Amino acid sequence: MFCIVMNIVKKYKLSEQDIDRIIEMAWEDRTPFDAIEYQFGVPEKDVIQLMREVMKLSSWKMWRKRVQGRATKHAKKRNFDEGRHKCSRQRAISNNKISKRV
Repeated sequence: MFCIVMNIVKKYKLSEQDIDRIIEMAWEDRTPFDAIEYQFGVPEKDVIQLMREVMKLSSWKMWRKRVQGRATKHAKKRNFDEGRHKCSRQRAISNNKISKRV
């Protein structure tokens, strides 16, 4: 387990905060995998592998069942006719890192 996570961390040069944010974004229903790849450079297959290694098995199975085939997790399948959802607390994205509330 630890070896696979370390390989992903080294390959994409991720900090502990980056890993936490990737997991948080992957867990959210409205955040597409494309946004994670754009921000951190980690493709969907590696996000899934990271989630599998970091989460408990039951949590991973629940998450995987929920997101598999879900249109909101894939930007090309989403319909943005009504505009994108943006949280009122979200700040602008700068340098591909999301500013957190202080």
